[in-house]
Amino acid sequence: MSGIGLLVSTFSADGETVRNPRPPHHGLDGFRNIYGTPRPHQGLWPYLRMRLFEERFPSPAVGSGPHPVEPDLACIERPTSDLQLTWIGHASALVQISGRNILTDPVFADRASPVRLFGNKRYSPPGLKRSELPRIDAVVISHNHYDHLERSTVEYFGNSVQWLVPLGLKAWFASLGVTRVTELDWWEHTDIDGMRFTLTPTQHWSRRGLNDTNQTLWGSWAMTFAGRKVWFGGDTGYSRPLFREIGQRLGPFDLALIPVGGYAPRSFMREKHVDPFEAVQIHRDIGARQSVAIHWGTFVLTSEPVDEPPTLLHAALMAAGLNEQTFRVLQPGETLVPPIGQHLATDASEHPDSGQNPQHRVQPCNAQAAQAATTSIHS
Repeated sequence: MSGIGLLVSTFSADGETVRNPRPPHHGLDGFRNIYGTPRPHQGLWPYLRMRLFEERFPSPAVGSGPHPVEPDLACIERPTSDLQLTWIGHASALVQISGRNILTDPVFADRASPVRLFGNKRYSPPGLKRSELPRIDAVVISHNHYDHLERSTVEYFGNSVQWLVPLGLKAWFASLGVTRVTELDWWEHTDIDGMRFTLTPTQHWSRRGLNDTNQTLWGSWAMTFAGRKVWFGGDTGYSRPLFREIGQRLGPFDLALIPVGGYAPRSFMREKHVDPFEAVQIHRDIGARQSVAIHWGTFVLTSEPVDEPPTLLHAALMAAGLNEQTFRVLQPGETLVPPIGQHLATDASEHPDSGQNPQHRVQPCNAQAAQAATTSIHS
């Protein structure tokens, strides 16, 4: 068993979590990665130097990036399938599994920043408003960066939903008066009304203030309910042993939400953000039957052109011999219903239906609007 596999916590007879003493990703001065660079963040000043003097970051014009479509609210309120996903934008999505509604990293504000007047400004509006959401059962958070964890949304939902967060974040929620929070370490799980949530590792880092670098954990989420499996990747660099372990232990997955943006320059971002080619490899490593691109087209966080991730993803799928329907680029507000059928093995090359079959199709609820937006973004 690999190093990650040794991090499973045990459970006492009364069901309380008993964590192993100082697992490898628990450092003396904070959490760290197991594969790749243990602490990939190079510091605030190197980042500012890169952003202000070494790289030219894009300034998106109106209409750049994805084109939000009118959400199919009837489809969202009354799903016709046991599994569907609506992309809200960036890493925010609504996952619906057999009557359960789960939000991932919900961010709706105009800026991903500690202050309202400065910081990363959204250039593509959310595909859904908070008021348009159905009743939410649970919210999963991947880590504490401002483009993934938004205070105003936490305060909006408060204790009306169950929050699932990586280790160390529960105290921050408690400071806002939010106590309906379950905090997990890597490979720990919790069951909520029959639905299992497992925090799986990623290769990333955390910081929300000036002096709290890596003091809270980061991760991804595997969700299992009613025979369906969904994986939410959050934010991560690439490590083949890590993602193959996730696939071997918890996969294959019916649906995966995999980041594809935030990768340039590679010299600075490689250890913490995958590019589209690595995203396709994650799709194969974890055994995803259907994947959706997230973490792009919303905020200018890195220096790649805002419309480049979908283009490179298409090239990566072609290079891998996969049909592009198996790894979809959605527009904000678009709802996708993955195809129904048997689970697939980890290596797509061993099973033609895992992506090479041209008959592999997905069914968007708002198909006409989504098609028009997709045609526009590629024209």
